[in-house]
Amino acid sequence: MILFKRIWYFFALLCFMALTHPSAFAQQSTDIASIKVDELTDDQVQELIKRAQEAGLSTSDFLQMAQMRGMPSGEVEKLRNRVEGLSAGSGSSRSSGVSNRDSRVQLDINDITRGLTQTQDLAESQPVDAQIFGSNLFFQKNRRLSFEPSLNQATPKSYLLGPGDLIYVDIYGQSEKYYEATVNPEGFVLLDNIGPVSVSGKSLEEATGIIKNRVSKFYTGMQGPNPNTFLQVTLGNVRTIKVHILGEVRLPGTFTLSAFSTVFNALYAAGGPNDNGTLRAIKLMRNSKQVAEIDVYDLLINGTANLDVQLQDQDVLLVQPFLARAKVNGEVKRPLTFEVKPDDTLDDLLRYAGGFSDLAFKDRISISRITGNQRSVSDVYQDQFGLFILKGGDELTVGKILNRYTNRVQIKGSVFRPGTFALTAGMTLTQLIKNAEGLKGDAYTQRASVLRTKEDLSSEVIEVNLKEILAGTKPDLALKREDVVRISSIYEIQNERYVQILGEVKRPGTYPFSEGMTSEELILLAGGLQESANTKEIEIARRLEDSDLGTLADILTTSVNPDLSFNPNSLSLAPFDQVIVRKRSNFTMQRLVSVEGQVNSPGIFAIQTSVERISDLIKRAGGLNQFAYAKGATLIRRTEFFNTESEQIRRQRNLEALRLRLIEDPTNSEAQEELLQRLFKDLPKEKANNSDSLIANAKLESLDQIATETPGFDVKIKESEAVAINLEKILANPGSEEDLLLEEGDILNVPKLLQTVRMRGDVVYPTTLRYEQGRGLKQYINSAGGFERRANRRQTYVVYANGAVKRTHGFFGVRIFPIVEPGAEVIVPTKGPKIPLRLGDVVGVTTGLATLALVLSQINWNNP
Repeated sequence: MILFKRIWYFFALLCFMALTHPSAFAQQSTDIASIKVDELTDDQVQELIKRAQEAGLSTSDFLQMAQMRGMPSGEVEKLRNRVEGLSAGSGSSRSSGVSNRDSRVQLDINDITRGLTQTQDLAESQPVDAQIFGSNLFFQKNRRLSFEPSLNQATPKSYLLGPGDLIYVDIYGQSEKYYEATVNPEGFVLLDNIGPVSVSGKSLEEATGIIKNRVSKFYTGMQGPNPNTFLQVTLGNVRTIKVHILGEVRLPGTFTLSAFSTVFNALYAAGGPNDNGTLRAIKLMRNSKQVAEIDVYDLLINGTANLDVQLQDQDVLLVQPFLARAKVNGEVKRPLTFEVKPDDTLDDLLRYAGGFSDLAFKDRISISRITGNQRSVSDVYQDQFGLFILKGGDELTVGKILNRYTNRVQIKGSVFRPGTFALTAGMTLTQLIKNAEGLKGDAYTQRASVLRTKEDLSSEVIEVNLKEILAGTKPDLALKREDVVRISSIYEIQNERYVQILGEVKRPGTYPFSEGMTSEELILLAGGLQESANTKEIEIARRLEDSDLGTLADILTTSVNPDLSFNPNSLSLAPFDQVIVRKRSNFTMQRLVSVEGQVNSPGIFAIQTSVERISDLIKRAGGLNQFAYAKGATLIRRTEFFNTESEQIRRQRNLEALRLRLIEDPTNSEAQEELLQRLFKDLPKEKANNSDSLIANAKLESLDQIATETPGFDVKIKESEAVAINLEKILANPGSEEDLLLEEGDILNVPKLLQTVRMRGDVVYPTTLRYEQGRGLKQYINSAGGFERRANRRQTYVVYANGAVKRTHGFFGVRIFPIVEPGAEVIVPTKGPKIPLRLGDVVGVTTGLATLALVLSQINWNNP
């Protein structure tokens, strides 16, 4: 992405050049091969450099991308010379204006970054031993480290000027002037109207003094005890230097680096020492003399490396093979292999390893050492760590502390603070219970057990009478290390006691038993009675301790006040009692039916009595109107598979609707807000099982089993179905057998007078025909084009508007078709697919016939 942006900037620069100098860009601006550098003026070249810097491109990047886009190498070199010539000439230009300098940049940065990138890419193919401490400092495969120096830092005091450095000389005060000059290969800077000044090999501070002495001859305000003109020398662009990196490094060679670079920058460029190189004695050679020895461990361990040792041009970094290595295993924070110097001690190595871990055994360290042609093991104790001198090949093992306790005792069970406690001198069982905040109220004091560990790590159980020990009638038990005291609860030696309530309460279920609990208290715990509850005959099924064979429970009958007020004669419950609250026999909720169609007042009606019939419903609906077709009336009735809501579910749904209504109203009264809170609390969370639905499920499972065991038998489960009725006869004779009793959910539909007959099934043209008085079924079939070839004529049947069905039947070979009425549907079924005869079937039949003919011929031949 960055390269793409730079190329885009480059195109923008070319477009600028084309606009300012059309003759140099006779072709398209993107045709870089046609650019002639000699035809460009100095102003155009300077404008190019300025635009490149504004786009974030250095001169080297600009020239490199120009070559990538097709500019010939000769033209690139001409452009480079033009740019460098203009940059050098700017240092000696005569100007007294205010300086407008760019930020400090690194000369030839492209050469530096090319070397770093190439080094790291080549080093990726070389393995890195991650077990050697510090080996991944200068190179990591999955992460790019960089010791590249920051150009924004102040110029180091030890920095020595050399050829290629750009310096800024600012004169300010009474007189103002600035110079920009580059140190030439002879070591001089040329200041306008002053002449050459030798600064090569001088620090910036020394160079400032030399230049000031020369300039003060021309600016007398700098002299004297009270000068009014001042001078400052700063470093501009930084030159590059050549450093030779040799020895045990991943990529030895000569590298182009920044003049600000330190030893660590150079080591990074070379990929750092390889697995065989030293990290403790890296030599910096200058003019055939060693000027410094770098220990990388100072940076890794102490953070105090020689970062102020600046590299100079033609310096040599020599990385020799490692001195000696020792390995640390076990409980240290960095279990790795470390390079050690001849005078390193065991204390130093532990410091390199980060010290002991939390679980380390610090009193003694086991060391495996090479002695002669084999190894030997030595034990070094803590007071000898600072005296023990390490050797190459040493392997240290730091052990782990033992997973055991010297003074632990435990207490479990029915105490307020069970857990682990420290064993003190003379601690007894009573003292341990006191440390655990004492016994709980449910503690079983008749017996306590102590699990004791013997010397041979086997265990024994000591049982004591805790009650007698606490009373002082028995001697206290002295505890030992690793004793585990167990005090049981009285509820652990008996079943948990509870009671259960079933039936017409708001929250039936199981509740904890309490002494003196009555039926009223249990009903209150269960949320109170339902409105359908029978408070006069409440049964209590009590478990019998010693019952006769065949007796399962003792049944007690009791009653409660409807408002659950205090009753002195209430029976107290016993553990495991089951309280059953049944429903009142005369309690029923409203049941609804509906009438649709051609009646004077259609809608929803509530069933008034259990013996209300269809004729009563028609009468309450105002009777039939003049458009009614009574003969086509249909009754839709729910089957046993309909998901009928139980009374409890219906009550829950009504209360939920009430709760939502109260939530929507922001102006509820205090009483309504209290009701809302009660509804949130008392609404059941789960739907209760309906006994009717359980029966339906049992029937459904039976039908599924029959269908599974009977091939070709398909069970179609419907939640509702049409019941064929004759409303004309019902209204003519109310209360007769045809006048059915109403059930909840019934829908009576009285249609208009129908005038059509619908043809379905295997007829030539299934359609709807106009009803004509006196026409027979066969005439309607002929009007629909007649039967299809595969029509099952004998099974033709008619479905009437009221849901009744009649089929075709035969009498002595005569086919009698049912009568067609208005609104009827004529259905002609198909015979099904015709199974063709297979070759085997044909062969079998013909063989049988031939055998039969042969037998018959033999019988006729034997007859006289």
